This record gives sequence, C-alpha cells and structure tokens, in this order.
Amino acid sequence: MSSVSNQNIKASLNERDGFQVWWRLLRPHTLTAAFVPVFVGTMLAALDHGVHLGLFAAMLLASILIQAATNMFNEYYDFVRGLDNENSVGIGGTIVRDGIQPRTVLTLALSFLVVATLLGIYICASSSWWVAVIGLVSMLLGYLYSGGPYPIAYTPLGELTAGIFMGTIIVGISYFIQSLSITWGVVVVSIPVAIFIGAINLSNNIRDRVGDAENGRKTLAILFGHNGAVRFLMCSYILAYGLTLIFIAVGMLPIWSLITLLSIRKAVQSIQGFAGQKSPLEMMPAMKATAQTNTLYGLLLGLSLIFQLVIPFTF
Repeated sequence: MSSVSNQNIKASLNERDGFQVWWRLLRPHTLTAAFVPVFVGTMLAALDHGVHLGLFAAMLLASILIQAATNMFNEYYDFVRGLDNENSVGIGGTIVRDGIQPRTVLTLALSFLVVATLLGIYICASSSWWVAVIGLVSMLLGYLYSGGPYPIAYTPLGELTAGIFMGTIIVGISYFIQSLSITWGVVVVSIPVAIFIGAINLSNNIRDRVGDAENGRKTLAILFGHNGAVRFLMCSYILAYGLTLIFIAVGMLPIWSLITLLSIRKAVQSIQGFAGQKSPLEMMPAMKATAQTNTLYGLLLGLSLIFQLVIPFTF
C-alpha cells in the first residue's frame, strides 16, 4: 500500500503521530477491563475488612500492565502471522502503519510483565505467596492468549478465558490481598464483571469476523455469524444485568447497586451499533460502546459499594 493510502487510513481512524503512537499501542479502551475488577474486588473487601491503599495501587498497576502487555503480544503475533495489515482497524497500528519495529513491541510487552512481576512480589510479601501462583498463571495466559502454537484468541474460548482471568480471578485476588480470605459470595458477585469483560472480547471478534475467518480463526463470532454473535452479545448483557438484580434482591449486593442500571444505555448503543453493520470501521463505535458499558457498570458497582460503606442501607 502506498504511503498516501496509509495516511488516508490513519486519517479515517483519527490516528496521530508522536506520543499517540505509543498510547494506541496500549489500546487504552481495553484497559478499563483491568481497572474494573481491581476496583470492584477492593471495594468488596472494604465493606468487610478495610483497604490497604498501597496494595490497591500495586494491584491496579500490575493488572493494567498485564492487560497492556497482552495487547502488545496480540499486536506482535498477529503481525508475525500476517493477520494485520495497513487496513486493519481496532489495533494499535504501530507496526503496520507507524513503522515501529516488531521486536520493539515484543520487548516492551516483556518489560511490562517484568514490572508487573516486581509489583507482584510486593503484593505477595504484604499478603500471601499463594497469590504468586495465580499471578504467574495469569501472566502465562496473557502470553498464550495470542502467542504459542495454539493461541486462545483464535478459538471459541477467548471470551470465556478473558472473562474468568481478567474478571473473576482479578476480583478474587483484589479481595484476597486485602482480607487474606475469599468467599463464594465474592466469586459469584464477580460473574457480571466477567461477562462484561468477555463482551469486550466478543465485540472485537464481531468486528474482525470476516478477516479472522479468512485467516483460519474459529472464534465465537465466526461460529455464530454476525447476527448470531450480536444476539449472543445481547443475551450476555441481559444475563449480567439480570444477575445483578438477583444479587441485590438476595442481599449479596446493596440496594445502592441499582445505579449500575444506568449503564444499560451504553449496552443498547452497543447492540444497535453492531446491528446491520458490515464494515469493521463502521462497527468501531459499537465496540467503543461495549467497552464503555464495562467501564460504567464497573465504576457504578464500585461506587455503590462505597455508598453502602458510608451510608449503610438494608431492606
């Protein structure tokens, strides 16, 4: 592709040079998937035991670094396998459009994991060394998601893996390092968070469905087809909000958590944005709305727990 065409694509995607190149490499719209479970897990712990701010900050930064490293592994290995080109949307584009060397991207990803490991040592020393086992498994999954001989991202298990490891497990660890305990209630309450994180992954696969199929991937979006995948995304939203209402009704979440329903508007925008669209570029607003749904739900859920801490409310 000519440099003129490349510039036209960058303009249509509103991509800028300079610092923005490295910022896009992190795929910032996905980083809320790292923030939300740490915030929710910590606030759940605050209700029961209190919060150690140093551990919260370390866990938050480590989680964000692992998510960013996972994004960079995805950027690197998709390029190596020939899946990304100048026309690809939804990627950082630092390799195929900005000329950053693939080795640089890989080195940066590994550096992020090293820093996350150092933060993990602090977390373990301040809580329990059992956290190290789960942390190492999570980092390994972050690599295997896009790397290795059988990348998880190329299978129908991508959404489930992302939801469990970036949702439920991170919520559980965030709670555990504050309280040195874990309950089934915390695990169950984390399910909607896991669903919304999996939805981000699903929305990405819906957008990339045609190109992924041509390159041999077998994601859920490919197996279901465009319309079926959008319906599955809608059912995922319904399940997540339905479970939230059930948890409130049975007392697992405070009544303040009803404010999470304010995020439904973004979920509706997500579904409407995907419906009837064919071009990946046309589906970008829908994917953005999916990420915003996760962000708003997680922030509102965490805030509802803070409200309950400050102004206890029971039936």
